[in-house]
Amino acid sequence: MAEAFNELTLPAEKAERYAALAEEIAAVLDGEPNRTARMATVASMLAATFETFFWTGFYVVDPDKARELVVGPYQGTLGCLRIAFGRGVCGAAAASGETQLVPDVHAFPGHIACDGRSQSEVVVPVFDAAGALIAVLDVDSDQPAAFDEIDALWLEKIVRDTFAA
Repeated sequence: MAEAFNELTLPAEKAERYAALAEEIAAVLDGEPNRTARMATVASMLAATFETFFWTGFYVVDPDKARELVVGPYQGTLGCLRIAFGRGVCGAAAASGETQLVPDVHAFPGHIACDGRSQSEVVVPVFDAAGALIAVLDVDSDQPAAFDEIDALWLEKIVRDTFAA
């Protein structure tokens, strides 16, 4: 795996790093059908690649509780165990089906502080091949405004290629 990447470089370099990482993820997961293994691998590889990724992981739609997410594979400090659809950034992504790019989590209405050091966040809904929501990918940083459209677009591509293909 490539060395960790400092996001304070040029946007083109960040996009190139994501492109290389997307290829690495696809190669590692080639032939692996297990969804949990795929989530664990994506979380691990993302966390190891980007220095500002403070918490990286998945909240999975709980099949036994309507409109609720339960913590899945992740890298980082303790995560919230459960999040209702519509609650916090993860719940907003789950309820809307749209990526949430939040430069200041403290300004986000209803933000859930699983770890008080979190300053910014990007959350991407994860859909299966049939278009059903199966999870959200949550990436937090302990730095404000750590994420931009490049992060959102590439994280969307990675989860689409990994779970909806």
